[in-house]
Amino acid sequence: MTEPRWLSDEEQCVWRSYLHATTLLEDHLDRQLQRDAGMPHLYYALLVQLSQAPRRRLRMTELAKDAKITRSRLSHAIARLEKNGWVARETCPSDKRGQFAALTDEGAEVLRRTAPGHVGAVRQALFDRLTPEQAEQLGAIMRSVAEGLQPEGPDADLPWLR
Repeated sequence: MTEPRWLSDEEQCVWRSYLHATTLLEDHLDRQLQRDAGMPHLYYALLVQLSQAPRRRLRMTELAKDAKITRSRLSHAIARLEKNGWVARETCPSDKRGQFAALTDEGAEVLRRTAPGHVGAVRQALFDRLTPEQAEQLGAIMRSVAEGLQPEGPDADLPWLR
């Protein structure tokens, strides 16, 4: 058994700063969306995904994969969005077990009204605090981290398969 590679003091500081900032950012965005549209950030993200999909609809499995969440969590979220009239479930004609989530006209209108405030919150909380060079570096860093964490292979433990 090998000794763990403990974080250096500097790495520990970076790690804690990352956790602190991402927790505060997610809370900031959740509060803004709850205040302006009565929904959490996840629901907003699902509406955005649907709005950008062909015919404003995606298979539930594809939506869970894109959102990086479990099918159970997606099903719960879609049920709430359906209750609000923002999303409708549709059966898949080629696969009777499959379902689509479709953005309704009402959901598109909620997204249209909510997007400016959300973009403003993102800009104020993140991009207005960074130089263009820092924003570019942050993007490169996050892409590198995401690429390193993307599970591969048939035995990959993927949230949307749970």
